[in-house]
Amino acid sequence: MAKTGLNHIDDLVRQAVGGDGRAFTSLWDENIAAVKQYLLGNFHQMDDFLLDDICSRSFEKAFRTIDTYDASKAQFRTWLTTIARNTAIDVLQKERRMGENVQSIDGETQQIVNTTPDIMDSPIDVIIKNENQEKMESGIEGLPDLYRDIAKMRLIDGMQYEEIAEKLDIPLNTVRTRIRRAKEQLEKLMNDPED
Repeated sequence: MAKTGLNHIDDLVRQAVGGDGRAFTSLWDENIAAVKQYLLGNFHQMDDFLLDDICSRSFEKAFRTIDTYDASKAQFRTWLTTIARNTAIDVLQKERRMGENVQSIDGETQQIVNTTPDIMDSPIDVIIKNENQEKMESGIEGLPDLYRDIAKMRLIDGMQYEEIAEKLDIPLNTVRTRIRRAKEQLEKLMNDPED
């Protein structure tokens, strides 16, 4: 392999900017522990689920904006940690606002729930859903190998994230990240006008 003159992380970033999902997965693997450590050290109110969610969101934001990363301004880990900090602040503020939407009933705190009744789909809605389902299934077949099987398991078979992680013997966060990337690619496909 030819030397690029870049350090290992910068080389992975360059590959990820070029669309290499495997390079971005390597960036995840090499930085996830540091991001988690930073978040736990600075946001003490996080449980494991919230921590995993914020990490997944942070890496997703980094993946979408990796072409804006400038190695001359900050190391990749610093850039990523800044994204994680901002994501954590946003998520925790949203959680707090949701917590304000509670009501005490007979001394017990109850979350207020929107109880809009189910509405049956019209025949045209059913047709549109079926067409969208067919387009999604076709789109899944066109996904890169890295995302195809996971997308099928989640979006067609309806498997839970934990079931997929167990079946494929991969970390839960990897499942979440790959599903999000698959959904982004499918969304672009579904929103593109037909040729």
